[in-house]
Amino acid sequence: MKLQKPATKLAALISAAALALSACGGGGTSDQKTASDIQTADYNPQDRDNIKDGGTLTTGIGELSEQENPFHADGTAYTTTLWRWYNPWTVHYSPEGDFSTDKNYVTDIKEETKDGKTKLTYKINEKATYNDGTPIDWRAWETTWKINNGKDPAYTPSSTDGYEQIESVTKGANDKEAVVTFERTYPWWQGLFNTIAHPALADPANYNDYLKKLHPEWGAGPFKVESVDFNKGTAVFVPNEKWWGDKPKLDKRIFRQMESKAAVNAFKNGEIDAVGAGSKDDYASVKDMPGVDIRIGRLPKINFNLFNGESDILKDVKVREALADATDRDQLAKIWYQGLPAADGAPGSFALYSFQEGYEDNYSKVAGFDPEKAKQLLDEAGWKEGADGIREKDGKPLSVRYVLVGESEQLNASAKALQQMYKDVGVDMKIEIHPGSEFSKILQSTDFDIFPMAVSDSDPYKVAYFGQFYLSDSGLNRSHTGTPEIDEQIREMQKLPTREEQIKRANEIEVDALARFGTIPLLTQISFAAVKEDLANYGSMAFGDVPLENIGWQK
Repeated sequence: MKLQKPATKLAALISAAALALSACGGGGTSDQKTASDIQTADYNPQDRDNIKDGGTLTTGIGELSEQENPFHADGTAYTTTLWRWYNPWTVHYSPEGDFSTDKNYVTDIKEETKDGKTKLTYKINEKATYNDGTPIDWRAWETTWKINNGKDPAYTPSSTDGYEQIESVTKGANDKEAVVTFERTYPWWQGLFNTIAHPALADPANYNDYLKKLHPEWGAGPFKVESVDFNKGTAVFVPNEKWWGDKPKLDKRIFRQMESKAAVNAFKNGEIDAVGAGSKDDYASVKDMPGVDIRIGRLPKINFNLFNGESDILKDVKVREALADATDRDQLAKIWYQGLPAADGAPGSFALYSFQEGYEDNYSKVAGFDPEKAKQLLDEAGWKEGADGIREKDGKPLSVRYVLVGESEQLNASAKALQQMYKDVGVDMKIEIHPGSEFSKILQSTDFDIFPMAVSDSDPYKVAYFGQFYLSDSGLNRSHTGTPEIDEQIREMQKLPTREEQIKRANEIEVDALARFGTIPLLTQISFAAVKEDLANYGSMAFGDVPLENIGWQK
């Protein structure tokens, strides 16, 4: 979950809520599908033989993040989006989360348990080579481990989950074989080394040299960087002549930084080829366009409000709990999905999604919509109702800053709904709106009381990254609300030998972690992608992905 995801598992990454709560008003329509009724994925899957050679794919992106190294704690979901188009991605997942290696990089992985320890042997494709001529070999695995295990302060991983449990990474029978040995049994190993770092990143100077900069020479894969302009907000990728696999179908892949509303307008004008249509207005404006598919599927992404536990007012856990109890999450979910053909409810966990085995609604065990309880908690915290209905303490009003990024009527509507909920219990919520390009800056500086965000996962091993969200020292835990006791419980949970045992224990620990009220889960998203109908292998994929060389325009 990167805040993301720490420079660890680039799976779950946080982005500016990509949030688009639809305009205020009542609930959904009676003909809405529920999450359990929608298909897992919808992306026009096509074999390579059915895809034209050539063509350009252009889409919007929320920002070109300042930090373009996804192994760095300051990386974002947008960082990983660009990284993936010019760097090795060693595995793929089906929409349901089934794991497979990309044979262009890893031809085989042998798993064994030896002396109570998980041991993996990666066989690396003989042709795999970085753009600068450096072989992709066991040293890439060693470097990836070292920059993510948290043992060297020269690196700042946003999370060390999994990597910190590796005992060694060594050369196998030859340079093209990497042997990874864990300290004990580790059941989530399929979520590690999904992308690998060039050995040059072992040098902290290189590791930190991605501020508003890409390093094409340290990349590898079907595409390479043609150009990037952080001032204009554009990044262009073209086929890589050094690629040893199937030739990419696309001639060019372009990203253009733009706000969500501008992206929808650009799509309608034919300037970009796909766009999110996850709000009432956006969906209505594109659903009847000729030659356009609305591709709907599950989306492993949770919207939440991040509380700054170090701010003057929110450092009091009773105030944070009161705001949680003042939040009508069901109403916010209804607002979000109003006017859309499918809807989902408020999630009860960051440990698993509701459609995964082992999920439990842990949030309902610590909070629920209860304005009277919220008022009581604020009374106990010393905040008394003033003449204007806003509570006061020591002559100061109970006022919090709710910081939004992105220009969106839907975001504003959501914020105003929450503003009224808070006002009903005597809390004044000031809404600040900043450009989407300031997302990283605001997050890194913690310049907010409340910050609406989203966290998404690109693999199904969510419990493996439990520490990213709740450990006190995690780069993802920007709420600053962890405790040493919870940290210890998480560390012990991570040592359990099976997935089943870890899931059971994670659900137990999460009850205490959620009771710190640093994050308030609001809703699980559904993917609504408006896509030109001839675009193949692109759309709503849940946990799935498609090799980049197989994305293109259908014949």
